[in-house]
Amino acid sequence: MEIRSYTLLDKQDKHLLKLLQENAKYTVQDLSDMIGLSKTPTFERIRKLEKEGFIQGYRAQLDREKMGFPLMAFCHVNLKEHSRPLLKKFEAQIAEHIEVLECYHLAGVYDYLLKLAVRDMQEYQLFMMEKLAVMDNVGNVQTSFALNTLVERSIEGRE
Repeated sequence: MEIRSYTLLDKQDKHLLKLLQENAKYTVQDLSDMIGLSKTPTFERIRKLEKEGFIQGYRAQLDREKMGFPLMAFCHVNLKEHSRPLLKKFEAQIAEHIEVLECYHLAGVYDYLLKLAVRDMQEYQLFMMEKLAVMDNVGNVQTSFALNTLVERSIEGRE
């Protein structure tokens, strides 16, 4: 089966993706009413979008502050060495830590960007001293703390 790119999706598929990002709990009936198709074709479109990888899953977006993790930190990490095995080792190690919400391998000044959610500065300090700093290949870490979230959204189709 040929996999389409976003630009090749029709207007109804793009509308479905937008609606599901707004609220993944919409029923198929709700969605079919909003895009102007009956339930069966709407359901088939959703399944096809899932199969093609446009929709990778469904999850509840939790309020990190209400969950007890109000401090958001962004850590820029430089490694000492950059061999493939050492990069893979760092990536495997960092993925084990629940404080890390996201990790990006970067091109540019820093090697990795970590997005952390922690309870307070003490928990951040423990993460730094007992988890990140003890990894043998970590060279330098620069951290910034979020004061406020101004924009936070999922990817939406852009023409």
